[in-house]
Amino acid sequence: MAQKFPRDRFDSIPHGIDRVGAHRAPARRGAGWIVIAWGALATVVLVAAGIGGVMLFNDRLNFGNPPVASPSAEPVVTAEPVIAPDVPVLVLNGTSTAGLAAKAAETLVANGVPVGSTANASENTLTETVVYYVAPELEGAARGVAQFLPEADVRVSEQFAATGNQLVVVLGSDYADATAAG
Repeated sequence: MAQKFPRDRFDSIPHGIDRVGAHRAPARRGAGWIVIAWGALATVVLVAAGIGGVMLFNDRLNFGNPPVASPSAEPVVTAEPVIAPDVPVLVLNGTSTAGLAAKAAETLVANGVPVGSTANASENTLTETVVYYVAPELEGAARGVAQFLPEADVRVSEQFAATGNQLVVVLGSDYADATAAG
């Protein structure tokens, strides 16, 4: 059986106050935002600590001295530049300079390098000139082509193998600048 207590001042709640009692004062305005701010701060601190910990354990964060590259004992062997009369070169213009591929083709032909064709590259904002070769045995021929093109780099790539081109010159703005100055 339920015991009934006499009515006291806590049984009648005044209008406008939801809570009554010694420990039930009305909540302050903005108290919810303080909880959210502390939660956001804790989240940021925990995420930063987690990222730092992962970087530290994966050796991507090093507080010691930076590693010093030791000189290699053997120099890198590169092929001697040669002219391959049986391997025609495709010359692509990777800049917005009109006629640059034809100008480079004229230079190559004048030096004995066979040029198969010239065209515009798929991009016209390339900055560096590269002679691509598709097989290691063509490195010497690629270096032979590169010696006649200022600023040219030589790289192996199978990107052009599907087109049937074994040597491809892609002209960049460095070549355009070098020929304009000279």
